[in-house]
Amino acid sequence: MITVFVEPDNETHAFERHNTVLMLQKRLGLRVNDALVIRGAELLTPDCRLNDGDMIRIRKVMSTG
Repeated sequence: MITVFVEPDNETHAFERHNTVLMLQKRLGLRVNDALVIRGAELLTPDCRLNDGDMIRIRKVMSTG
């Protein structure tokens, strides 16, 4: 199980295992550049593998132009 906290929406989701960050982003309806994906103090790239028990923080990025 992977726990995902989405900011700034303050939503928490629990998902069965996803193989990569990219698969998780697709599941949440996010494109690659829509959010930062963080595990602990590590910024993850779309090809990073996720592990059972991971706690992931997603910070949506917004451009105010």
